[in-house]
Amino acid sequence: MHRLLIKNAKALVGTFPQGKQVMSGADMARLPMIEDGWLQAEDGRITAMGPMSAFAGIDDWSDLTVIDATGRYVLPGWCDPHTHTVFAAPREEEFVNRIKGLSYQEIAARGGGIINSAMKLRAMSEDALFAQAKGRLDEMMRRGTVAVEIKSGYGLTVESELKMLRVAKRLKEALPLQVKTTLLAAHALPPEFKDDRNGYVDMICDTLLPQVAAERLADFVDVFCETNYFTVAEMERVLAAGRKHGLPGKLHVNQFTSIGGIQAAIAHHAISVDHLEVLADADFEALRIAHSQRSVASDGIEVIPTLLPSCSFFLRIPYAPARRLIDSGLPVALASDHNPGSTPSGNLNLVLSLACIQLRMLPEEAITALTLNAASAMRLGSELGGLTVGKRASLIITKEAPSLAYLPYAFGTDHIDTVLIDGKPVRSGAALQ
Repeated sequence: MHRLLIKNAKALVGTFPQGKQVMSGADMARLPMIEDGWLQAEDGRITAMGPMSAFAGIDDWSDLTVIDATGRYVLPGWCDPHTHTVFAAPREEEFVNRIKGLSYQEIAARGGGIINSAMKLRAMSEDALFAQAKGRLDEMMRRGTVAVEIKSGYGLTVESELKMLRVAKRLKEALPLQVKTTLLAAHALPPEFKDDRNGYVDMICDTLLPQVAAERLADFVDVFCETNYFTVAEMERVLAAGRKHGLPGKLHVNQFTSIGGIQAAIAHHAISVDHLEVLADADFEALRIAHSQRSVASDGIEVIPTLLPSCSFFLRIPYAPARRLIDSGLPVALASDHNPGSTPSGNLNLVLSLACIQLRMLPEEAITALTLNAASAMRLGSELGGLTVGKRASLIITKEAPSLAYLPYAFGTDHIDTVLIDGKPVRSGAALQ
């Protein structure tokens, strides 16, 4: 048995009550915490916590790691419910083209974008993909990420999509963080099917999905529902097929245009609707009604709007209207969207700052969105996202900081001292010495 004691924390942040998996609206700013706190864990699970004034001490010091967190905050580890971290190569040449004035859509029309990544990935071995993705995830863990969702979508053939998901499965087995996987074959129309849209959707529904389900390679299914990509009707076909195989939806919707994807996602009991940079009044109303009626996904948790501010930052497109969503009483999660084309970064500390600076979220709201709500947006809310007895001891211990708001305020500064996943360090700082 391995035991952990953290003592003298400036505050234990995110001490959500047991059973609480989503915070919505004004409640997102009510981030519970215990000042001058202590926390105990055994075999990777939180077993007790409280203020130092109520700490009774330790009788048995055997096999016990003690961390003095004086002046430091202890937070739940960051959860990242939307990434594309398995890819073959970066696309910095497209970055330069955007600087010269080309849009994301114009670059895609010239053979760049998702198709560019697909052609490179098809030619790369599974072992090489694994090694590259592991390096990215190692860095993300050091920056505080303790759970990640990984999508396919850069293969666009049966063989290459399966290859991506098998790599993600290997990453789950090789690394300590929690990994969820998503089939995103409906990411772009591949050249082989440029004149046969129905044929490609048939392939996804009738061939790929059954194989993915049989090998248990995915937890969710996704569709890039957007002008010039996949229609609402096509998304609904994939969602219906996914549900037959026990794979609920996590959807790319409303990144550039509003075409009805949110309403269809709600009707099909999707787990999350992601991006949302462009929202019409009808989209807000659909989300508001769904929330007021507590429309829920198949596992009983409502659809969670998930925002990706670092994508907006990199592409220089509008930011999602987080303030209006929260002020309407809705829950919001945040994610990195780590991918080679529109967000070549998995740094959720940057996302925390962007959420406050560009989305006008309060620090407490942004932390809730990156912990509890983000965990629930990939159905890990019972395991992660809060300093709660029974949950995994996957934690961030900051460096000494004057306030919680200082973390997003001093953007670009590395505020993390120690990262623990299931009670074991993946990054050791002064607090662990």
